[in-house]
Amino acid sequence: MEISPYKINVLVLGSGAREHAIGWKIKQSDKLNKLYFVPGNGGTKDLGTNINSEINDFESIKKICLKFKINMLIVGPEGPLVNGICDFFKNDLRLKNIIFIGPNKLCSKLEGSKDFAKKFLIKNNIPTAKYKSFNKSEIKEAKLFLDSISPPYVIKADGLAGGKGVLIFDDITKAKFEINEMLLNKKFGDSSKKVIIEEFLDGIELSVFLILDGENYIILPSAKDYKKIGEGDSGLNTGGMGAISPVPFLKKSFFKKIKNKIILPTIAGLKREKINYSGFLFIGLMKFNEEPYVIEYNVRLGDPETQVILPRINSDFLDLLIHIKDKNLNNYQIKIDDRFASTIFLVSGGYPKKYEINKLIENTNKISDSILFHGGTKSKNGSLYTSGGRVISVTSINKTMNDAIKISTKNSEKIKFEKKYYRGDIGFDL
Repeated sequence: MEISPYKINVLVLGSGAREHAIGWKIKQSDKLNKLYFVPGNGGTKDLGTNINSEINDFESIKKICLKFKINMLIVGPEGPLVNGICDFFKNDLRLKNIIFIGPNKLCSKLEGSKDFAKKFLIKNNIPTAKYKSFNKSEIKEAKLFLDSISPPYVIKADGLAGGKGVLIFDDITKAKFEINEMLLNKKFGDSSKKVIIEEFLDGIELSVFLILDGENYIILPSAKDYKKIGEGDSGLNTGGMGAISPVPFLKKSFFKKIKNKIILPTIAGLKREKINYSGFLFIGLMKFNEEPYVIEYNVRLGDPETQVILPRINSDFLDLLIHIKDKNLNNYQIKIDDRFASTIFLVSGGYPKKYEINKLIENTNKISDSILFHGGTKSKNGSLYTSGGRVISVTSINKTMNDAIKISTKNSEKIKFEKKYYRGDIGFDL
């Protein structure tokens, strides 16, 4: 498929606020011809064309790419990457020349298997919490291991669990019960066929983001997200309730430690093991005793972090992605806005447990000074309705973090739908 150096057709795979933000940023490029989303949502339809298809139906995505003469495919969520969509494209003669933004199946094991990621970290001397992994036949050993360590007890499903597969307990009885739930009763399905029991690190989290072309890399803005449903970081884990960028405590001296102890050894490890990584790499970190530790790798951009990272990139984002094709990211100078960005997620009542959808969303047209990135929304008869747990991400930019948060909070209050909920304390710990 011949790629014009000037105007290209782009398909963004996914339906969340992350994909809306990616499309919003790409739409600003003069290198874009047409923009498509599979399946998209009620907000992405205003940027391009939504096409209804399942994101793991690779044959269907192939047909869409050929029909609409797609030149670049950007994969938003982790599922298709872990399932091998990159390999599917690279091994197809009619698809292999499409610029593919996302790593292959082997690279994606860094997110698809926490055990794989931990072994990679330890092999490459990258700081991370001590751990052991256990399968169904090792439940007794898992419980004995819990007896040998001090609380809190961190238990993780080895595979993908939609951001909800990490559980922390102070009570060893509850921790042992959860081992049974995950390994015997398949609480997270096949994702918990193996579990990780990990040392608890009591610190503050942050994330750094890279984009790689197989040989070179660029560091994108840092961010901090808020996973817990309740204010003060209480309650159940969610996909993310809000985020801020940059991270105020990420001073030059600490960033130097991250670069030397985390980023460079990660890049070197990928090359040494001949893991040809191309795409986004999200490194979840913990600042513990003034040192950085890797909590996890993700093989895509985060959600809601994308909603605060991309608005701070002043460069042509599509042009940046095009550079991946020729493996010349080292020749690209990225420009970052030094202001703060905040985002607050409006979610359906009851989320992350059972929640209702099809609630009318009002007043999105009354928002000023913020960007709305749609997640769980759908358009019906000219009106907007909820269609998921995390509904709309409200992003604002300002010279100070507090002012950015205040603007997002003010506009979060304006938007109305039945049983709307949001956290009013994003950034409280900073």
